[in-house]
Amino acid sequence: MDIAADLSSLSFESGLTEDETDLIYLRARAAGLTFCGCAHAAFTCELVHSLRCAIKSHREPAASAEDRQLCVGILGLGRLGKQLLLALLRKTSIKPSHIKISTRRPESAVEIVQRGVECFFDNRRLAAWADVLFLCCLPSHLPEVSADLHSHLSKHCLVYSFTSAVPVTRLAVILGHDYVLKPQYDFEACDAADVWSSCTQLTTALTDPVFVEASCPLTMKGGLSLALNWACAVLYSLLNTCTSAGLGSGEALSLINSMFKEKWENAAQLNPQSFISSSYAASLLSDEPFPWISLTDAQTKETPLLRFLSNSKSLQQCISAAYKSHYTETP
Repeated sequence: MDIAADLSSLSFESGLTEDETDLIYLRARAAGLTFCGCAHAAFTCELVHSLRCAIKSHREPAASAEDRQLCVGILGLGRLGKQLLLALLRKTSIKPSHIKISTRRPESAVEIVQRGVECFFDNRRLAAWADVLFLCCLPSHLPEVSADLHSHLSKHCLVYSFTSAVPVTRLAVILGHDYVLKPQYDFEACDAADVWSSCTQLTTALTDPVFVEASCPLTMKGGLSLALNWACAVLYSLLNTCTSAGLGSGEALSLINSMFKEKWENAAQLNPQSFISSSYAASLLSDEPFPWISLTDAQTKETPLLRFLSNSKSLQQCISAAYKSHYTETP
């Protein structure tokens, strides 16, 4: 029981000056950004994981569940890294044994190790192992981290960055890696931002329909928004997953479309022209893989997919339905 719950003189706001009170909305903003960042990252991870499992099942029906698992690395175990780990453990089907963490203080992660997650301090080892690598380090640590990761990331390792104030183009240069996804959130101070003020426990909030609805990537509420480029980059990462597995374009589209079809019957059918230029698509054979797509370009330039997604309410609704169903179903 919180014995100070009804004592206004002991509340956080009571000690603030008038100028500081005007900035109280920043608390809700921080809570919203943490929740949305972790929820969107876990959703992306589950999409990639589900597609890899579908590819394995399609090509190797006898492959074990262990062989189909996605290898997920988290670099940095500060507050955000811990929250992200909780989201992955709670709301994805990725096993703890396939999540590894590189942190400066692995000895402080006893509780995490007890959950079956391996912790150590070796950024290069983590980079060489991971299929998806989450950067949860401070901007001041980025030069050292990028030096560790440079030349140790495989081409097919998806780097998902939470490092603020460093644009994706800069990240690609210092990492020497073009397969980088960095969500860019915008925030507008408004009364609706109060929805995030009660978002204190991530694991509980991930099952709350109010927060799931408010964080839906293409229709975000509470003053937060996320550009369509993020959704485009996620879809291109699924396409690259198929390309790295050597799937032909026809097979790749079939698997991706069926994945979304499971979540929403009215899912828009993606075709080659949805992803690449019409001239390239016209010459692409069904058994020929799609070209490797730079996620840096996907997030900074106008792409065929961005045009397609902007004009397709059906695809937007499909992505939203997939996101909501992910958080209302138990993996």
